[in-house]
Amino acid sequence: MFSGIVEAMARVVSIEQDKENKHFTLTCPFTQELKIDQSIAHNGVCLTVVHIDGDQYVVTAMDETLKRSNLGLLEPGDEVNVERSMLMNGRLDGHIVQGHVDQTATCTDIADADGSFIYTFEYATTPEMVQRGYFTVDKGSVTVNGVSLTVCEPTDHSFKVCIIPYTYEHTNFHGIHVGSKVNLEFDILGKYISRLAQLNK
Repeated sequence: MFSGIVEAMARVVSIEQDKENKHFTLTCPFTQELKIDQSIAHNGVCLTVVHIDGDQYVVTAMDETLKRSNLGLLEPGDEVNVERSMLMNGRLDGHIVQGHVDQTATCTDIADADGSFIYTFEYATTPEMVQRGYFTVDKGSVTVNGVSLTVCEPTDHSFKVCIIPYTYEHTNFHGIHVGSKVNLEFDILGKYISRLAQLNK
C-alpha cells in the first residue's frame, strides 16, 4: 500500500527484454536502503525488487503490467517517480494507493496558472469501465504516475489537476508534455462503491 506522495525520482539505467517480461535496472537516492522482495511504486506501479548491485536495483514487469501502464515506453535515461510502501505508524498525507495501475491517459493540455500548472488528461472509457469504478469525480482523488492528486473539472473521459512548483520540480511532471502517456489509478473507494452498486441491482 502507498500514499501517492513521491519520495524521489529514479533514473532508468538499462532495460532487458526477457520473453514477455522486461527487467528494469534503475538507480535512486535510497537504493542503499532497499532489500530484495521489497515493493516500490514506479510511476504508480507496484514492482518487486529482485536484485541489488551497489547503487542500482532491478525490478521486473510482466506483459499485463506493460500493457496497462506506460512502463513499456520507458527508455534508458528516463525519470520515474518512486515511492516505497507506506509505513503504518505515520500520517497518510496523500490517499490510499494500491500501486495497481488501471490504465493510461494522455496529456492533452498544459496551462500556466501564474506560478502553477494545470494539466488536462484524457482516458478511454466505456460503460463497463465506469461500472468498475474507472472514473473521476470533482475534488476526488486520482493517482497520476504515482502522484496523489485532487481532480478538477472532470468529464466522462477527462479531468484536470493543478500542479504546484514543488510537485513539478520533484516528480517527473516536469517531463510530461502534450501527448505524454501517464499511468492512472482510480480511487479504490470509488471502485468498492461501484461494485456494491452492481451487486445490489
